[in-house]
Amino acid sequence: MYEYVSAIHIHSHFSDGSADGQEIASIAAEVGLDFIILTDHNTLRALDDGYEKWYGNTLLLVGCEINDKENKNHYLAFGINKTISTRLPAKEYVTKVNEMGGIGFLAHPHEKRNSMKEHPAYPWVDWSIDNFTGIEIWNHMSEWMEGLTEANKYNYFVHPLKSISSPPEETLKVWDELNQTRKVVGIGGIDAHAHKVNLLGFFEVEVFPYKILFKSIRTHILVENEIIPGEGKKYLENAKKEIYGALKEGRCFFSNFYHGDASGFRFFAESDGIIYQMGDYIPLNRSVKLKISLPSISATIRLIKNGVLIDSIENFDTEFNVSSPGAYRVEIFINENAWIFSNHIRIGR
Repeated sequence: MYEYVSAIHIHSHFSDGSADGQEIASIAAEVGLDFIILTDHNTLRALDDGYEKWYGNTLLLVGCEINDKENKNHYLAFGINKTISTRLPAKEYVTKVNEMGGIGFLAHPHEKRNSMKEHPAYPWVDWSIDNFTGIEIWNHMSEWMEGLTEANKYNYFVHPLKSISSPPEETLKVWDELNQTRKVVGIGGIDAHAHKVNLLGFFEVEVFPYKILFKSIRTHILVENEIIPGEGKKYLENAKKEIYGALKEGRCFFSNFYHGDASGFRFFAESDGIIYQMGDYIPLNRSVKLKISLPSISATIRLIKNGVLIDSIENFDTEFNVSSPGAYRVEIFINENAWIFSNHIRIGR
């Protein structure tokens, strides 16, 4: 499998970001990202203006972040070429994204914050919908703002990466529950805007600079075919097919780069000589081994089944024998810090 590393959920000056696509892509290339996905609010202007292309070895893709008329139910839509009205309820725009051949992820679904009145929470509230592709499990901006207080705001503004601890337990719980009935893919997002704000009344700082957040929550994909940069529609469409295909199938994991580069992490299953990847389903009529390997560093490997921790080991790699059905995933903690979260491998259901 070929691995490619991305930053997802980024805003440009076409909505409430502070830079254009070319500048953002150049920064992404500088820090070594393979691709990024812009998600401006309710607009595909960056796509229409030709920003979706390769910038050296970094690909900029254009999606959008949709919301309803109450500014709730934010939805990250990828692989679409037409905007969708904000007058529609969430159920309708989720369906429309699917009809257009796109995929979509619930953005910051359990967001709770009150530190800034001008930036209220935007949670997902319509859980009757069941045809979305997946969920943004870890969102840097949401966690940062939820932890912001008068007492810590100086350190939070100056050191935005240190404030990130782990995905919300509520989101992880819902994700695990949903995967017991169907595949629901998990991704990580940064929600980058690079806002400039006045701090303490006498100097201006840039909150969530793109370059800083590109070293935060990353989503890694695994694909069978190499993605080759190049000019022209052929190279672009091939890359989009591989990237969106991996995200749709759940062949991905997300990590916090601040605690280390997770490139090289693998979580897969082996049964009767057949290899199964994250996102796959395996009938439980034979022995199954779940295998985990880390990128040249020892850390705590936690095996989660149906949302419950069932085993834990400190090592570079390990394997678990599975004898009961369930939705299995792994979490990696390094020095007690949340580092890597895999997608599920569903067995026997």
